[in-house]
Amino acid sequence: MGLKKRVDAVIDAALGSRVVGCVVLIEEAGQRVYARSAGYADREAGIPVAENTIFRLASVTKPIVALTTLRMIDKGLLSLDDKVADYLPYFTPRAPDGSTPDILIRHLLTHTSGITYDRPPNVSSGSDPRDLIPLQENLRRFASFPLSFKPGEKWAYGMNIDVLGGVLEMVGDGARLGEVIALHTTGPLSMRDTRFNVTDRTRISTPYADGTPEPIRMAEPQGVPNDDGSMDYYSPQRIFHPTAPQSGGSGMAGTAGDLMKLFEALRTDFLTPETQQMAYTTQTELPLDPPGRNFSFVGAVVTDAARSGWPKDGLLEWGGVWGNHWFIDPATQTNVVVYTNTMREGCNGPFRDQMRDAVFG
Repeated sequence: MGLKKRVDAVIDAALGSRVVGCVVLIEEAGQRVYARSAGYADREAGIPVAENTIFRLASVTKPIVALTTLRMIDKGLLSLDDKVADYLPYFTPRAPDGSTPDILIRHLLTHTSGITYDRPPNVSSGSDPRDLIPLQENLRRFASFPLSFKPGEKWAYGMNIDVLGGVLEMVGDGARLGEVIALHTTGPLSMRDTRFNVTDRTRISTPYADGTPEPIRMAEPQGVPNDDGSMDYYSPQRIFHPTAPQSGGSGMAGTAGDLMKLFEALRTDFLTPETQQMAYTTQTELPLDPPGRNFSFVGAVVTDAARSGWPKDGLLEWGGVWGNHWFIDPATQTNVVVYTNTMREGCNGPFRDQMRDAVFG
């Protein structure tokens, strides 16, 4: 069975019962080999998904900010070993032993800073319905919260890229994060719809959450249960508020085609060859969970396919809780972007794994 039939079969099996709508794009060496828009942008209104449908982005925002940072490093505007406190003097959270260790830019990029998603109740993570305050004020509140471990000791996913966004604002002489990203990345690459706002409200998809027998249309706010019985709350309306913190870890909206432009630029000449290699390869030996993967500056890299359950070593991947995921295979110059409007199936449910195996398995 060829690539198109395998990917079509995965999409067809998921539509309706697990995924409401999606856009799937695959490129090999810069050539489009697969493109499909399927399902509904708004199921109740009968509006189909189009290739230029705009989706909410949670952690898909992270590689956009990370690659902007690497681009700025290549331009000499900052360096991997700069201290965060040199740009954000107020951001000096304490370690568990009471010390105030130096957090470096590389710690933020690799999620080894000790910053997690644990935070005070008045701090926004970027997709929740909490206070709509400026980014720097959000980070000032966050700075009072202790680190979970000393930088470099462990790997833990968290608000690292939100803090990195605050650094980029300072490097950009106080410009808002979205302006910095537009200057260095989305503007030059003509990623016209990837912003901290919605460029065209007629094209924004309706968000849905996992449900039985079909995904549920999300309310404002919407509680989504976790495996441990706790509840996370998400705000579909947040993207429409111009005063919301421009959260580098979870705050943008955009199209699948825009993200493919970024990955194609990464494949070619967006970064220097040395920095490009760092983006594609593991930059910390600290293991992720499940094992067999480590983190680069952009996403997770499969380092042991047998242990990880992934098809092959060298794959780079990540996703976002609103319902998106992406894969890169540097060896074959294959880029895959999958945007859905269904949380969490489109991010880390069976749909992700089935799509991965259809392309690489």
